[in-house]
Amino acid sequence: MIKKTSPGYKAVVSPYLLWSILFVIAPMFFVAYYSFTGSDGAWTLENILALGKYTPTFVRSIWHGLLATLICLFLAFPLSYFISKTSANTQRTMVALVMLPMWMNFLIRTYSWMTILQDTGLINSMLAKVGLGPFQMLNTRGAVILGMTYNFLPYMILPLYSVMSKLDQSVIEAAQDLGGNRYQVLRRVIIPLSMPGIASGLTMVFVPSVSTFYISQKLGGGSFDLIGDVIERQFQQAYNYNLGAAISLVLMVLILISMAFLNKYSDSGGGVVV
Repeated sequence: MIKKTSPGYKAVVSPYLLWSILFVIAPMFFVAYYSFTGSDGAWTLENILALGKYTPTFVRSIWHGLLATLICLFLAFPLSYFISKTSANTQRTMVALVMLPMWMNFLIRTYSWMTILQDTGLINSMLAKVGLGPFQMLNTRGAVILGMTYNFLPYMILPLYSVMSKLDQSVIEAAQDLGGNRYQVLRRVIIPLSMPGIASGLTMVFVPSVSTFYISQKLGGGSFDLIGDVIERQFQQAYNYNLGAAISLVLMVLILISMAFLNKYSDSGGGVVV
């Protein structure tokens, strides 16, 4: 075992330490620096005080992120459990199918849903054949939630499957032998043992959902802003890097709080929350 004070240990961990400094600590430092400075570089609280008018946008982003995350959990939990109960070959095939959309570019996936949901798209065309529609599906909040759910669902399935595939079947059988029905076994055995995967999945879906901007722009049609849209606009259009950094800082704090809360339910037996 290598001692932490030995040269060998320092040589092993130094690349990871350098990576953390360059790509984690340094970006966070610059976000905090720009948040508390003006365009002239002087220290100021003006950017922080200006965040009050974006409170509805923060609330809307968190609400949409929570909805998408809960829908992903509702869909992923039974699917992950089903996959974990199949044969090894079937598991590998189904996991590959879950990951397959992730191999496609994020923009292409979103544009595909624009084609499907538009007034002349696939769904409305099929409804038209039975005398229904067209229905306004694109440029709605529902379309944004759908886009979030579709794009981030694999991030919920994979950690859940990872935990469920390692569940001790004898514990479930013991609960059944003791008279537990399916609902009781699910509530008192399967769900508690799956909490590490649930915590990981919630984090991995909520974080990108609450900060997304491309999905809301394309599937929402710009009809309402999420906090990611505001940040993107400050950097790409208004060129107000200081205000954009201040908004990013608040969003980062909210995400860290949610991650700290969910980490309470994660342990070494399941997926890792990072």
